[in-house]
Amino acid sequence: MIRNIQSEELTVELFSSFRRFQQVTKCWRKIDGQWTVVDNPFVEDWGREQYEFLVQCLRHTLASGGLVCGAFADGALKGFASVESNFFGSKGQYLELSRIHVSSDCRGRGIVRQLMDTGKAWAREQGAQKLYISAHSSVESQAFYHAMGCREAAEISAFHAEKEPCDCQLELML
Repeated sequence: MIRNIQSEELTVELFSSFRRFQQVTKCWRKIDGQWTVVDNPFVEDWGREQYEFLVQCLRHTLASGGLVCGAFADGALKGFASVESNFFGSKGQYLELSRIHVSSDCRGRGIVRQLMDTGKAWAREQGAQKLYISAHSSVESQAFYHAMGCREAAEISAFHAEKEPCDCQLELML
């Protein structure tokens, strides 16, 4: 079940059944203007510190008028997405899909697609033309985003590119 998450629900305990784990072997990198797959093995596995920071970020998203939604199974959070409320781009066409994650034990069940659809619908209702996504560059993450219809952003946000220089800057038409 996908539903909006309220600020008072945002605690580290909300994420007690959520596992942000990803074993990465290959990532996309832009080298001499060309996208290339490179070896880049690492494991991403969040601990309490990362969840505490996440809770602060998601509370800020809600306080500034953005969206935080979650996918729940048997009352436990198994996925979440957030869309920020501030428009940007040369024509104010973008809203940022700032986060979208599914617990490692629930991937491959269509949850991330439902979260993406919820974020897209909300952004469209706000008047956005496109979602902007500073996306993890792993081959698997990029395969998902491209399957959803994302492409390289027509306008690269310097803020996002500098904040996460290894991310791929994408957009999704609404």
